[in-house]
Amino acid sequence: MKLAIISHTEHYKAPDGTIVGWGPTITEINHLLEIFDTIYHVAMLHDTEAPPSALPYLSNKVVFIPLPALGGQSIISKIELVWKAPKVLRIINRTLKQVDWFQFRAPTGMGVYVIPFLSLCVKTPGWFKYAGNWNQEHPPWGYRLQRWMLKQQSRKVTINGSWNHQPKHCITFENPCLTNAELDEGLKLGKEKSLEGLINVCYVGRLERPKGVERIIQAMAGLTVLEKQRIGVVHLVGDGPEKTYFEELSKTAGVTFKFHSFLPRQEVFDIYRACQVYLMPTTASEGFPKAIAEAMNFGCLPIVSNISSIGQYIKHMETGICLDEVTSEKMLKEIKELLQVDDENYQNILQNQREIVEKFSFNYYNHRINTDIIF
Repeated sequence: MKLAIISHTEHYKAPDGTIVGWGPTITEINHLLEIFDTIYHVAMLHDTEAPPSALPYLSNKVVFIPLPALGGQSIISKIELVWKAPKVLRIINRTLKQVDWFQFRAPTGMGVYVIPFLSLCVKTPGWFKYAGNWNQEHPPWGYRLQRWMLKQQSRKVTINGSWNHQPKHCITFENPCLTNAELDEGLKLGKEKSLEGLINVCYVGRLERPKGVERIIQAMAGLTVLEKQRIGVVHLVGDGPEKTYFEELSKTAGVTFKFHSFLPRQEVFDIYRACQVYLMPTTASEGFPKAIAEAMNFGCLPIVSNISSIGQYIKHMETGICLDEVTSEKMLKEIKELLQVDDENYQNILQNQREIVEKFSFNYYNHRINTDIIF
């Protein structure tokens, strides 16, 4: 059985000619070979240096089909997105003739014309994966249009979270990020962690204000001298145009911050292994960030925003700490309360997380595709 995946996933050509792409998506596709014999990935090829987080495909059964790198906020970028629509659709149509199933990953700029093409002109069976905030009240117009179109068509759509008035063909689906071996390791590691002594903290994601990086630094700066002595290292993994600003801001916080830029998957996991707490006080458009599930697996208690579907998984003081108000002041208050949590309650929270974490395994994801999508 052959699958075509159509996405905006960034791909790059390494110096040795190997094609590499955004790590989480590539890893997910590598595991989909347990279901499909061949996977054609129709996605964007960028003419820039690959970030450290980019990974290669692990089998020649994944065939990369390049699309021109499209998207952006400028007027020229938006014109180019439309101007190159015929070329994009030709490539997609040619690929669909070789497969049994397709998956289109939304929202993305080209989705405004690819979704109607797939819905109205393509007979090949397939499904749509909507990775953004399905319940976002005021999404960008392109996201709003794509969400509306997905509600109107009949193919299945996998979404983050469970919502009132959810159409029957829109199925709650977790995004996979963990192997069985990583689940086993995480279960053992969590039992060995403690909040006694120094507490290491981490954040993984884009370094930008909407994601909450500024709020993290400001909250740490607001701790008392004695409270700051409880904090070991605050690890910030990622990059962004505001990184220099955050580095300067952190210098006066009175807490040790370490900026890592982008890292390969296993090095990110090493940071989770070394930490007891994961922070993401985000106001950005989120589905359910994989980083939360990954951090939880390795014994990190999450302090995260109650937005999108996050609050459906992170129950306050049951599976983590959920911020009902996303401010640095609220973040500070919750960090102070965390410092009062004893190891028994900490271990209870980590144990409660396991049922959630297991839903983010590749095995569970593949099982659901087999039973809920292509059965």
